[in-house]
Amino acid sequence: MNEPTQHGGDTPLYPIREVSRLTGVNSVTLRAWERRYALIKPRRTPKGHRLYAREDIERVEQILRWLNRGVPVSQVRELLDRPTSDEPEAPPPAPGDWPAQRRRLFEAVEAMDLSRLESLYNQSLALYPVATCVAELWAPTLHELEERWGDERLGNTLQRRTLESFLRSRIGMRLYHTNAQVSGPTLLAMPLPDDPGTLWLLLAALLAGDRGLGVMLLDTAPPVGELPLAVERLSASGVLMAGSHAGRTDLIRRQLPRLAEQLEVPLGLCGPVARIRQSELDDSGVAALGDDLIEAITRLQALLPT
Repeated sequence: MNEPTQHGGDTPLYPIREVSRLTGVNSVTLRAWERRYALIKPRRTPKGHRLYAREDIERVEQILRWLNRGVPVSQVRELLDRPTSDEPEAPPPAPGDWPAQRRRLFEAVEAMDLSRLESLYNQSLALYPVATCVAELWAPTLHELEERWGDERLGNTLQRRTLESFLRSRIGMRLYHTNAQVSGPTLLAMPLPDDPGTLWLLLAALLAGDRGLGVMLLDTAPPVGELPLAVERLSASGVLMAGSHAGRTDLIRRQLPRLAEQLEVPLGLCGPVARIRQSELDDSGVAALGDDLIEAITRLQALLPT
């Protein structure tokens, strides 16, 4: 862990990497909040490296509280600068915030417009924490898209595959960089066998990487019987499967519980399948983590060795 430096006597100052660890806000977002919105003003070393005081960290935590209440990032500075005696109510979301962002994302996927997808992906992750982006933008839009994709017509399948391809490349690159820095447990992540896509898996992997887990992402699940060997060879501390549909009854009731008994590490299941099949998995040894992905990763982390 990076130790704080001292500045001006006894005032500890923290480098951006340590502030990111303490607050959960990645360094790209911290720099964007500084440059675009002047929300924080870190000190600088003679070489230009940012250093943050304790009051800067507290300000970042205040920013997160406002964002979690639905305040647009463009309106946060005004709220932060008001007197603290009477905390104002959160203003109504301005046009262009999460409902509008979800509509833009939905339309970009329908149009298979990669440039618009790129813009929305980069902008959201630059300005907001990963958990906020998933909870407010990507997961709700995915729910809406999957309702539309229910009949799996040709056009719908193309939309799904286009979005999967886009997210696989962006999230895969992000995981490549974060995996090189993490020292925590390693997660072997894969789609549920026979699931029609990997979108829930990709969002779960994005969150897991942001939480400091090493993530080995597989596009398809190996045969269930080979997973214990894969866990051993890859030194994984846990297995996460994600699924968008109910899954085969035999898989859920027999194969996965049998696999959980064979594995020496936790086996978690997330996405809509975990909500749909919750009652069937309660006493199975498979951790049904639900389709709230933030809560799912939190629950899975608690099962992993430290």
